[in-house]
This record gives sequence, structure tokens and C-alpha cells, in this order.
Amino acid sequence: VINFNYGRGLGLLAVRRVCVVSRSGHSVARVEHRPIKKVMVANRGEIAIRVFRACTELGIRTVAVYSEQDTGQMHRQKADEAYLIGKGLAPVAAYLDIPDIIKVAKDNNVDAIHPGYGFLSERSDFAQACADAGVMFVGPTPDTVRKMGDKVEARSLAISAGVPVVPGTDSPISSLREAQTFAQTYGFPIIFKAAYGGGGRGMRVVREIELTALTQQMVFPPD
Repeated sequence: VINFNYGRGLGLLAVRRVCVVSRSGHSVARVEHRPIKKVMVANRGEIAIRVFRACTELGIRTVAVYSEQDTGQMHRQKADEAYLIGKGLAPVAAYLDIPDIIKVAKDNNVDAIHPGYGFLSERSDFAQACADAGVMFVGPTPDTVRKMGDKVEARSLAISAGVPVVPGTDSPISSLREAQTFAQTYGFPIIFKAAYGGGGRGMRVVREIELTALTQQMVFPPD
């Protein structure tokens, strides 16, 4: 279990790692505190600036990353340190360059990386890359990110945990007939959503039965 607490009098964030060890046949908790003195935000704009502001209030040094096209952006000026990433890449691609981001973090003694939202925030491979590099990922574990990225599995986990959910299919559908059966059972409107879609991507709202044929062309395109 990993959580965060504010070390009073230290002016910095600390990671508390709880380990279960065996002692004389009994399980006991051993708590190790690892201070976070420098945080990188793998994002840009207001998202990064807000995290920088919070870190500054906690006495934590901040690190910005920026693409070649974002050299003059405000978030670069608001951090204590700033480094170029994704040289030669398009703006969005630069912020998705996991190896370069990890390299910058390691080369500059970054303790933790905050992904902001969008970009790499829902990428389990990024969370795993941070863990492999010994850099704290400010967010869920790689396994949790992976499970929540798969909307079918996320729904299943929510149901198993007793969380109320709206009616939906328990597994991905592969034909228009399945969609029509669902619509006849629960009524309209219905939403088609990609199992791995995020931020509204891959969503189609259908409000009447006549539109399902058109939706079929978008959701189930012919081979």
C-alpha cells in the first residue's frame, strides 16, 4: 500500500511504503518513509502550473518538460527547472515520449513524476516505466491504471466492489444485433463506447432505432 502524507516541519511530501514482514510467525507492518524533494510534471500549460504551485507551497522543487514548439510556454517559466523532451517530434508526440521523459527524470534526480491529465496519465506502460526506473509515479499502480483503462474490466471491478453502475453490456459487442437487443431491453438513448477509449474518444450516442444502421458503419466498419 502506498499513500502520501505531508511531513510536518520538513516542508516536503513523503511516500509511506507499508511492507508486511514475518517475525516469529506473525505478520507486522514495517513503514519506510522516502522524502520527495523534486517533482516533474509530464504535462504542460495550466495543468502543470497548478501542480507546480502546490509543490512550491509544500517546499518541493519542480521540474517542467517542454516540446520544441512550447519553448515559450508559461509552464516552463513557472518551474524551478525545465528540460526539452522529444526533440524533432510534433508537440503531442513529444509529451508521449516515455523513454526521453524517464531519461530526463533520472539525469536530474527527480523523485516523482506527476502525469497531470491526458497525455500519459492513463498509460499503464508509463506508470510501469516510472516504477522500473525507481521514480515514483504520482497516481495508481501500473496494474490499476491498466484495469481502469479497459472499460469492460473497470465496469466488472466496480460491480464486484458493489459500486452502482448504469445498465451496460458485460463484454464487448461484435454485432449490430447485440446492440439492438440491448436497446430493446433498456430503451434509448444508448451509447457506444470503445473499451479502451478515454476522454470521450470512440463514443457514439444513438437515440432511435433507425440510427443503429448508420452507427453500425461507424462502430463495426466492413472489413
